[in-house]
Amino acid sequence: MNFTGKRILLAEDDKTLNFIIRDNLEEAGYVVSTADDGEQALQKFTDESFDLCLLDVMMPKLDGFSLAKKIRDENETIPILFLTAKSLNEDKINGFSIGGDDYITKPFSMEELLMRIKVFLKRSMSPAEDEGDFLSCKVGQFNFVFNDLSLQHGDKKRTLTYKEAELLRYFCENPNRVLSRSDILKNVWGSDDYYLGRSLDVFISRLRKYLASDENIRIINLHGIGFRFNAAIERQ
Repeated sequence: MNFTGKRILLAEDDKTLNFIIRDNLEEAGYVVSTADDGEQALQKFTDESFDLCLLDVMMPKLDGFSLAKKIRDENETIPILFLTAKSLNEDKINGFSIGGDDYITKPFSMEELLMRIKVFLKRSMSPAEDEGDFLSCKVGQFNFVFNDLSLQHGDKKRTLTYKEAELLRYFCENPNRVLSRSDILKNVWGSDDYYLGRSLDVFISRLRKYLASDENIRIINLHGIGFRFNAAIERQ
């Protein structure tokens, strides 16, 4: 799949790392716009169009988490990846809770970063092609269209983030079955890292909130095992 020309916003205050990341991304065919602080990055996001945001957590003027919240206010679906040198795993969980899609911990290899970026751009470019014949389904009283990341109940329509849509999609493909945390993480995140498991709880809570208006839909926590998604699913 060709990602040439896809636009990336890179916000990183370490000038050396900023240059290295930009150089490698441009070598891979991306168009990169860089910022040295959060306020500059927010202005660029407002003025320009991007396909993905790559945000350092610790930045002057406006930190990465605060920047991500403002970006989410303007765009609910654009993939947001955090670059973090912080070892506190609660910070990573916080990143997911405010709408981030993934994080990568410094130091990291450029191969890993490029792979993570491709995963998200692949979803946004051609979800139908990537996910086989899964396009949409009825989830209880909701209409879920993976193709445009939408979840609709009556006249109320919500746009999901990529990871929210992928998690709901995985549940819809496996309704009323016991799913281990490991299986969910491997299929949705590609890894069963312990701290991603903590972040999974954040995404579960968000889906429960979105689906709360249909009392027949339940995401049951099976302590020490995983989850069971109880819902009537009708593929369309």
